[in-house]
Amino acid sequence: MVETDELFIRDDPIFVNKELLEINHLPDEGRIVGRDEEIKLLANAVNPAIFGQSPSNILIYGKTGTGKSLCAKHVSGRLVDAARSEGVTAAFAYVDCAQDTTETQAVQTIASSFNRADETGINVPDKGISTATYYKRLWRILDASYDVVLIILDEIDKLADDAILMQLSRAGEAGKLTDCKIGVVGISNKIRYKDRMDERVKSSLCEREFVFPPYDASQLGEIMEARRDAFREGVLDGGVIPRAAALAAREHGDARKAIDILRYAGEIAQSTGAERVREGFVTDARKRAETDRFRELIRGSTPHSRYVLHALTILSLNDAGSEGFRTTAIYDVYEEICRQEGAETLSLRRVRDLLKEHAFLDIIEQSRHSGGSAEGSYTRHRLLEDPTVVRDVLVDGE
Repeated sequence: MVETDELFIRDDPIFVNKELLEINHLPDEGRIVGRDEEIKLLANAVNPAIFGQSPSNILIYGKTGTGKSLCAKHVSGRLVDAARSEGVTAAFAYVDCAQDTTETQAVQTIASSFNRADETGINVPDKGISTATYYKRLWRILDASYDVVLIILDEIDKLADDAILMQLSRAGEAGKLTDCKIGVVGISNKIRYKDRMDERVKSSLCEREFVFPPYDASQLGEIMEARRDAFREGVLDGGVIPRAAALAAREHGDARKAIDILRYAGEIAQSTGAERVREGFVTDARKRAETDRFRELIRGSTPHSRYVLHALTILSLNDAGSEGFRTTAIYDVYEEICRQEGAETLSLRRVRDLLKEHAFLDIIEQSRHSGGSAEGSYTRHRLLEDPTVVRDVLVDGE
């Protein structure tokens, strides 16, 4: 008889299917809560593809956890099925640009996603060939196997440059493809991302733009209710989901954070030996989710973006009662951080832009003030995150 190791849990008293608490899980036969209108708009933009025609290129903006990636994948998957019923061969590829940040990495991922080597006879190695060769193989794969494809570039703002966007958005016009049509779906957390795009790319890529709003408490509650089956029957106290939904809606409207809170509350019950997931666990779970959310928000951010945020964090910790700090005060601390890191400072204007990006992500809050005729108007910046959380994550990241 084999002895069991008592270190590991085999009969979990809290969870029955923890995978349901992943943000990408589609409950109720693929129904996505609170995004019916956005799904219809996306479907309308790519609808020509089901007949083998060119879909519109799309840019989707929205804060973290608003369902952008989920809806893009959902619509793309349904498009492939609808096209098949029309006798059209379609497919989609998904690229996480926070991971594949260079042109070469991204085009390799796209080519390998679409390639059916047993049919095409084309090899797409992980590395070892030039970017130009990857493109040549991609064009051959697409023309040989598909009538139309969609390419989802998630966190598109993390790409090192616009080179791949230029290639993809103009492949047909440039004669690189003769039989296959391409549609590009770009997804970004940064509403100002388009401002820094090459004008030629902007004109060919930005055909349709959509902004996904944050979820409200009711929608977040529905999203979590759809995942109740992750827990054993009867272990969730009645107030857990409403409390988690209210906290997430009040702060960010972030579905990812709401689901994280629910999962962490279950893990707290598990680790403390509690028989039920109590409403009181939600507060501690929120703190853990807040740290993880902030870590995710700044994942892949540039060093200077972190230095600027670190400067505001230092000011906030030193003067907890302040209602905010002027850009020039933040810049002075930022310069000192750059000196300590041996980095060349950016201009004051560029630091203002970085602060605006943090404001869009709800990491900080900006407010305009008047200094009278002597000073004119100026902006104050205030951390919305707990400065100790920000400091710990930034220091850990460095």
